[in-house]
Amino acid sequence: MIEDLLPAEVVSADVLGDDPDARLLPEEEPGVAKAVEKRVREYTIARTCARRALGKLGLPEVPILRGEKRQPLWPAGIVGSITHTKGYCAAAVARADEVLTVGIDAETYAELPDGVLGVVTLPSEREMLAGLPAGTHWDRILFSAKESVYKAWFPLTEKWLGFGDARLTFHPDENRFSVELLVEPPLVRGEALTGFEGRFLVRDGLVVTAIVST
Repeated sequence: MIEDLLPAEVVSADVLGDDPDARLLPEEEPGVAKAVEKRVREYTIARTCARRALGKLGLPEVPILRGEKRQPLWPAGIVGSITHTKGYCAAAVARADEVLTVGIDAETYAELPDGVLGVVTLPSEREMLAGLPAGTHWDRILFSAKESVYKAWFPLTEKWLGFGDARLTFHPDENRFSVELLVEPPLVRGEALTGFEGRFLVRDGLVVTAIVST
């Protein structure tokens, strides 16, 4: 699924359902040493996807460890993102000399639980959602998109970005969204980072979102 949202410079691997061949490398096992079985399985498949994606770039198999903020630690010269939700895991990677950052997310496609929308959106975003075509769980798509925003943002800045620090605008006819960052623009490669562009896809009971900046 995720590959349908990514440009040619980004390679990916994903699994819908279970994967009996998924495994952790010994160095990865401490990351879920105290986790419940469900979490261990998702983590295992997601890490396997990450190593498979790296293999498509011609890189050897290496452990994908976690940083202090639980972010995946990629080999030197690589940018990427990992996501997992019930029944789906994916990873996307690219060479850092071709792509600035990648952020992907997957969520179960359903209405957000009561009370969550007000926490993860700005008033202007709720107004926007009210004007979008009926019959689509735009709230869940927005939540996923903001998760992708954070995953694209953090590797560039190593700073926290809250739900209220980014304003999303959907372009439903094109299955894409624009992101305006509402924080002091950091300098990235000598230019101010003021926002992102992303894409979304709803399929098989899931919503997947992706941001790729070059």
